[in-house]
Amino acid sequence: MLLLCCPLLLLLLPLSSRPQKLPTRDEELFQMQIRDKAFFHDSSVIPDGAEISSYLFRDTPKRYFFVVEEDNTPLAVTVTPCDAPLEWKLSVQELPEEASGESSGEPEPLEQQKQQITNEEGTELFSYKGNDVEYFVSSSSPSGLYQLDLLSTEKDTHFKVYATTTPESDQPYPELPYDPRIDVTSLGRTTVTLAWKPSPTASLLKQPIQYCIVINKEHNFKSLCAVEAKLSSDDAFMMAPKPGLDFSPFDFAHFGFPSDNSGKERGFLKSSAKFGRQTSSKPRVDLHKVCIGNKNIFTVSDLKPDTQYYFDMFAVNTNTNMSTAYVGTFARTKEEAKQKTVELKDGKVTDVFIKRKGAKFLRFAPVSSHQKVTFSIHSCLDAVQIQVRRDGKLLLSQNVEGVRQFQLRGKVKAKYLIRLKGSKKGASMLKILATTRPNKQSFPSLPEDTRIKAFDKLRTCSSVTVAWLGTQERNKFCIYKREVDDNYNEEQKKREQNQCLGPETRKKSEKVLCKYFHSQNIQKAVTTETIRGLQPGKSYLLDVYVIGHGGHSVKYQGKLVKTRKFC
Repeated sequence: MLLLCCPLLLLLLPLSSRPQKLPTRDEELFQMQIRDKAFFHDSSVIPDGAEISSYLFRDTPKRYFFVVEEDNTPLAVTVTPCDAPLEWKLSVQELPEEASGESSGEPEPLEQQKQQITNEEGTELFSYKGNDVEYFVSSSSPSGLYQLDLLSTEKDTHFKVYATTTPESDQPYPELPYDPRIDVTSLGRTTVTLAWKPSPTASLLKQPIQYCIVINKEHNFKSLCAVEAKLSSDDAFMMAPKPGLDFSPFDFAHFGFPSDNSGKERGFLKSSAKFGRQTSSKPRVDLHKVCIGNKNIFTVSDLKPDTQYYFDMFAVNTNTNMSTAYVGTFARTKEEAKQKTVELKDGKVTDVFIKRKGAKFLRFAPVSSHQKVTFSIHSCLDAVQIQVRRDGKLLLSQNVEGVRQFQLRGKVKAKYLIRLKGSKKGASMLKILATTRPNKQSFPSLPEDTRIKAFDKLRTCSSVTVAWLGTQERNKFCIYKREVDDNYNEEQKKREQNQCLGPETRKKSEKVLCKYFHSQNIQKAVTTETIRGLQPGKSYLLDVYVIGHGGHSVKYQGKLVKTRKFC
């Protein structure tokens, strides 16, 4: 079994005639040892059945040790590179016979033990170079002093090591199913649905497993450790130890690792947080990790169309906080449906419908030279956004509610691209007119305030009196009435307020009158009207339409009124 002791004690096998017995894997002793942080302060000992996290400086090798006392001992060693490839080698030296004898004397002084370190390399059992999570597994290993040598030639990096002499009973890493691939079951423009087979650790052994999905645009990841390194705020997310100084593998939080290892089972370390500095966990925009519990199907949403994404799945044992990677996959989202560009004709009104959160593109290419171009927009429902570009240059970006008019300087042979973006609340409807003729105005001018005012004191059992504002331009106004239920409210009224629906959509019986009205003095551009022939105690919705010279109409904000019940 692996032996927990100060690394120097492991290396220095006494050569005196007084034999010393190496400590054994006693459960009570093991639990006592892992609670004593000073015991591992040298950081060169690999404890049995516990994952350690450590750091490598570039081109600076590091060596770890453990002792297997008895022949034919099962052994498993797992090395997890995080953010850089590693070179690592596992070798073994024979234990002198004196090391297994009984000892009744006091331990030798530390300085004397240092002189007895052997520099022999031993027999190489396994070597690896790369960034995969790699394993050495043997069902029958010889006794001896085992050495694990690690080297990073690319950059300073961190890694994890796990070793155990009881691999069958420990099983800290979730087991993968017979088919460890992630399947893409559905692909859309902004969504990808993934499915995978459950880990036998959850389905058969009933251990608590949760699945974590990682999405990015660069590449697949071999381990969750690599993901955590990428998610850190910068490349120096760990406070690296100073060269020449040892540090405790228990100070995981100090090096940017989570400190939530529960240590419920034998051999899983509880990390004690010692923060040298607070590290930022602000994730980068192009990498996202989401843990979804024990589900084995998930839809990733809010992706960009026509974009390649890489998907990785990790099964995490929530008891040990150790994880296993499924075979990652990638997929390209579908292309956005190509927008059909609508051609605008000079001086002609065009109706436009836009889906919720959608957009429409229009093109205006005047056939003759022009000094100015005018865009008139009538938003029928909620506000819409308009952007106008001339030969690729942005000239205008505005939100439009109601009727708006924009006049831009012209240019010879210029082409205008108009982008209309709809509301987040719902679908948008609008009318747009583009013209190079300044006098061509299809939309009537409107006052700033398009509300209808009702005079409560002039209200009777059969009539109501209302007023509204006009402009200096002579226009035709038509007023309509419609009886509504008493429970008719402002919210219902708002849903029906499509300003682009003109008088032609109303019943003839609802028409009250039409009249022309204007005033050169804008302060006096007010008109009143009394609507008669109403029923006592009834509610009515009043609408005023203003009709321009081109026949296009705009509806004022509707007004809900009620006649008196008793007079």
